[in-house]
Amino acid sequence: MRVLSGIQSSGTLHLGNYFGMMKRMIKYQNENDLFCFIANYHALTTLPNARNLSENTFHAACDFLALGLDPDRCTFWVQSDVPQVTELTWILTSLVNRGLLDRATSYKDKIGKGLKPNMGLYSYPILMAADILLFGGELVPVGNDQKQHLEMTREIANKFNNQYGEIFAIPKEDILEKVKLVPGTDGQKMSKSYNNTIPIFEDGKLIRKKVMKITTDASEIDEPKSTDAPLFELFNLFLNNDDRKKLISRFETPGARYGDIKQDLFDKIMDYFEPFRKNKERLIQNPSDVFDILNLGAKKAQKSANQVLEKVRSCTGIKYK
Repeated sequence: MRVLSGIQSSGTLHLGNYFGMMKRMIKYQNENDLFCFIANYHALTTLPNARNLSENTFHAACDFLALGLDPDRCTFWVQSDVPQVTELTWILTSLVNRGLLDRATSYKDKIGKGLKPNMGLYSYPILMAADILLFGGELVPVGNDQKQHLEMTREIANKFNNQYGEIFAIPKEDILEKVKLVPGTDGQKMSKSYNNTIPIFEDGKLIRKKVMKITTDASEIDEPKSTDAPLFELFNLFLNNDDRKKLISRFETPGARYGDIKQDLFDKIMDYFEPFRKNKERLIQNPSDVFDILNLGAKKAQKSANQVLEKVRSCTGIKYK
């Protein structure tokens, strides 16, 4: 089965990125035909600064490789290195009606949070559909907030197939119950747009400061603490079933201090990612190695993309010779 997903190069890697998608992608490389990319076209919708986008793209690639993505066992590339995706996006745009995009709740949520509206943000679901359909993605690991976009991708694929023939595979979403929505420090979805993230590879003092800002209720020390809270949900991401039961007991037993639990979560984060930190430091010091990996991945991705795009060009009449 072909598994496909990507991550935006719009800022510092955080826990939501890792547990929401990256960890599963790295696991999938051992079991499936994995396609994984850095979505820098998507990042343009919220990150117009050229220097930041360039640096973030490089660091996102280093993050994936440091965390265990093996380019010999997958196809790994930067979105803009395979411009065929923009051609397919335009072809799909000509097929999609406005009503489909108007239903997208993600766009409305982001505008409601203060993001500046632009056509890239509005038509994001079409580019996402092109990302998936161009490479024959059959299973797409996403967070729960992207579920609607996967439904829109299926609708677009079915409409195209009905009109032109069975060209596209119809993808399914892969959403783990445990990580449907990784909460940020304020309880909303963890997102750079909301400034509520907990970074992975930043300085320990900054990470601790972020952890200590996690929203909690006003429970007294002699009262049990609610497990329906971002602090518990974030800690739970690192735990197996036995340790989860112990954490539940800790929350429900009077006497627990939120400050102590936050400190333990910080220690857990630092210990878990320590080996990966060393990997990233090595990659940062050897950028040519990273560029070589991305160039090779782009060639592999282009080969796959051209196979699908040639069919699309032929069936739509774009190819006329």
